[in-house]
Amino acid sequence: MKPIDINHLLLLEHDEFCRRIGKVRACMAEMGMKALLVNDNANTYYLTGRVYAGFVYVPLEGEVIFFVKRPVKLTGDGVVYIRKPEEMTETIGLNVPETIGLELDVTPYSAVERLKKLFPQSSLLNASQVLRKARSQKTEVEIDMIRRSGVKHVHVYSRIPHLYTEGMTDMELQVEIEKLSRLEGCLGQFRISGDSMELYMGNVLVGENADSPSPYDFAMGGAGLDPSLPVGANDTEIKPGNTVMVDMNGNFDGYMTDMTRVYALGDIGELAVKAHQCSIDIHRELVGMMKPGAEAKALYARAEEMVKEAGLHEFFMGHCQHAGFIGHGIGIEINELPVIAPRSRDLIAEGNVIALEPKFVIPHVGAVGIENTYAVYADRVECLTPAPEAISYFLI
Repeated sequence: MKPIDINHLLLLEHDEFCRRIGKVRACMAEMGMKALLVNDNANTYYLTGRVYAGFVYVPLEGEVIFFVKRPVKLTGDGVVYIRKPEEMTETIGLNVPETIGLELDVTPYSAVERLKKLFPQSSLLNASQVLRKARSQKTEVEIDMIRRSGVKHVHVYSRIPHLYTEGMTDMELQVEIEKLSRLEGCLGQFRISGDSMELYMGNVLVGENADSPSPYDFAMGGAGLDPSLPVGANDTEIKPGNTVMVDMNGNFDGYMTDMTRVYALGDIGELAVKAHQCSIDIHRELVGMMKPGAEAKALYARAEEMVKEAGLHEFFMGHCQHAGFIGHGIGIEINELPVIAPRSRDLIAEGNVIALEPKFVIPHVGAVGIENTYAVYADRVECLTPAPEAISYFLI
């Protein structure tokens, strides 16, 4: 493999860049967009292999232009330095497209108004779904990055039982996991798409805190340490009869794996053990259904059916407050397409990487269930987080 020139703007291999641009252009054509102007960090990273301040201009036909504000000294074909967005029109010239796609789901109103003035004769369309759809079907290069992240993620989880000490709180355990993860190479960044979605490095939920409702659209909540970030660990001491659900950051190379495992101290009762096994059984069933063309809502329906057959519906995806999904796409961001939910219109497609997380909250005990990240191929499904799935018990 040739060494990477860190000053070259495009860090993707040429063939990989062409594959990604080709997918984006196919989605653009479906939505009638003649050009696309990308500014969001996650999408910039997807198209170039790096994050920079500026824009990626993708015409339906012709050369891609990389408008750069910062950092300086980036080189390569199509790189144009600008001090302000108005300077882009000098490069685009008279060939202003009649329709331009912008990431309207994430672009501030003031920025949109400014861009409108630059292209007064163009219709501005929302391109957020174009990019979400293109990114939902990963290339083999992307899947391999997720796979490598999964190897490190699994290694970190294998050492969690050794981090526990008597009298430890959920926050103390989380800090130890965070330290271990960072030393293993975790980037710390936890990219999340969506309105008001916030989380720091992941979730460690102990006992009753797993039943604390959160305002965020995560599978599990937790009260958190402060009302300014009401999710996750709340300094609960880990006591006998508690479960400890660990759902921590798996971002080791810009592409994430999502994995949940359950640890416990002492006897947690038959109901919690039964629910945990039900989660594992749902994984086995849904992996068999996770074929290209399958309806995402059908996977959810089958999981719900299995939960009802087991008499566990009261505890499924929460107890006090229930989450409305059991899985989601994952990649550069933690919540990509498809969404495994009862009213989802998504179809499973080859190249999808899906985090499946059927979980339960048992009152007075805590959360149980597993989460794995899977890659969907035409003829198989690969688990990218192959860690032991049984409940692991801390030694007292």
